[in-house]
Amino acid sequence: MKLSPLGDKVVLKQLAAEETTKSGLILTSQSKEKPQEAIVVAVGPGGIVGDTKIEMVLKEGDHVIYSRYGAMEIKFDGEEYLVMRQNDILAVVKD
Repeated sequence: MKLSPLGDKVVLKQLAAEETTKSGLILTSQSKEKPQEAIVVAVGPGGIVGDTKIEMVLKEGDHVIYSRYGAMEIKFDGEEYLVMRQNDILAVVKD
């Protein structure tokens, strides 16, 4: 089964929280902050808002940084995903 978002929605798989700090300290599970980074799993076809067509610029596999408050958390097939509008994605991380 595959998720297929509608309109200008994007499905993301959040990256795992860091286990240690940059200086090497091990973090407890309470101290770990979920990163605002994710991988794009699926992209909707786009949509129309008023008279403006929304084109999807993201694609599957993109590494992105997203707005913390724009995401809806869902569980599907035992996995956790985030669903949000494309305009809630703040940046694409380039190598």
